[in-house]
Amino acid sequence: MSSDATLHLPTAADTEALGQRLAALAKPGDVILLEGPVGAGKSCLARAFIRARIGREEEVPSPTFTLVQVYEAAGGEIWHADLYRLAHPDEVWELGLDDAFASAICLVEWPDRLGKHVPPDALRLRLEAAAEEESEGRRAVITGGRDGLVQALLPGADR
Repeated sequence: MSSDATLHLPTAADTEALGQRLAALAKPGDVILLEGPVGAGKSCLARAFIRARIGREEEVPSPTFTLVQVYEAAGGEIWHADLYRLAHPDEVWELGLDDAFASAICLVEWPDRLGKHVPPDALRLRLEAAAEEESEGRRAVITGGRDGLVQALLPGADR
């Protein structure tokens, strides 16, 4: 059974560290839905995830205009999708995301564009402004995903 967690991320480096932790735990078939407003840190987290998975510094552009970028990594492909420009949820199939959801690790920005096509075991990672008492940075609200994934992401969890 999945659980929920909220993490305070005071700096961009903390957001990157979360992306790196998630990269170490992700497996083919994992779908990670990156939610939040423009500028929340979705692309920052995705870049850190992809670089950690491929094991080298590489330019990781936002797929805002290409819609999908595919990266080869040990253990399989990583699909990074930005669905902001989609007009209808059924367009996700034209991108090949149905096959990718089953066989690759998928990072999906603007997942609300998936409509009813959201995989039931997807991990939701919402980035938002930090609460007033936290005063700076952002926070990540993490829900869903396969069993144990949320707990494994928590600081201090055994890896």
